[in-house]
Amino acid sequence: MDWIKVTVHTTSEGAELVTEQLMQEGAEGTMVEDRADIPDPTKPNGIWEIIDPKMIDAMPEDVLVHAWFQPDDKFADRMGAIRLRMEQIRAAVDFDCGSLNVETLDVRDEDWSEVWKQFYKPFRAGRHLVVKPTWETYEAQEGDKIIEIDPGMAFGNGTHETTGMCLEMLEDVLTGDEHVIDVGTGSGILAIGAAMLGAKDVLAIDIDPVAVRVAKENIERNGIADEVTAIEGNLLDASNDAMCDVCVANIIADVICFFAQPLKSHITPGGTFICSGIIKEREQDVVDALNAAEYDIQEIRHKGEWVAIRCGRN
Repeated sequence: MDWIKVTVHTTSEGAELVTEQLMQEGAEGTMVEDRADIPDPTKPNGIWEIIDPKMIDAMPEDVLVHAWFQPDDKFADRMGAIRLRMEQIRAAVDFDCGSLNVETLDVRDEDWSEVWKQFYKPFRAGRHLVVKPTWETYEAQEGDKIIEIDPGMAFGNGTHETTGMCLEMLEDVLTGDEHVIDVGTGSGILAIGAAMLGAKDVLAIDIDPVAVRVAKENIERNGIADEVTAIEGNLLDASNDAMCDVCVANIIADVICFFAQPLKSHITPGGTFICSGIIKEREQDVVDALNAAEYDIQEIRHKGEWVAIRCGRN
């Protein structure tokens, strides 16, 4: 069996927390590589007499947490979720967790970004949306709205719980001719889904230039470039006066808490804010921030370890 090894750079203090997050994302096993676990060979004690100092010198300066995953249809979005979890750790803890950089390596020296594609098949998200990878065929059924997607290195192929819940909520609220903003668009899947569900125009915005490039490619391949515009930037920049009837943000809890109040100036009164990327441990923090910003919370949905919230802009 092929396995993909995910490695996170952290510290001795952060290793346990990182390991826990990787296990919650479905790791089959983990290992911590920490030079602090090796006793000082200059002070021999029993078996440690045989430790060569050169071995310790060859070990990485960072503490490395290794985790092994199967390259199934959820792996690309799982990688995005792992990065979200690392961002949440960085924002939430008050001790040094290191860089929390994430690396991947296929244990058979195959390119993981190609290996997982064999497991990524067309699937239904909601009542009418069907997400289809570009390399697969699908026989459309009556009423299907097909999103062709190649997530590349961007988050969002639709299989992760957060993306799926956002697509379902968009289908629940869009009736046609709405203006939509997708904050942190990633692969562009939510922006494309909104356009397919009848949105009049959609702004897909992300601070990551790689994500914007991938989103533009997916927008073009779905033939909706007239309805969806992808740009690099921050919606809350003073120069950005974009307005919408529906805003969707599949990002992380801390950013949603920060965005909640200033985002209201970009949503029309009576409009809708859909947010996800929220691990269940942070649900109450986000609810508190939305209440403080005087949103009307209309629905909270759970899937696995993740939460999505739909609320109205009073």
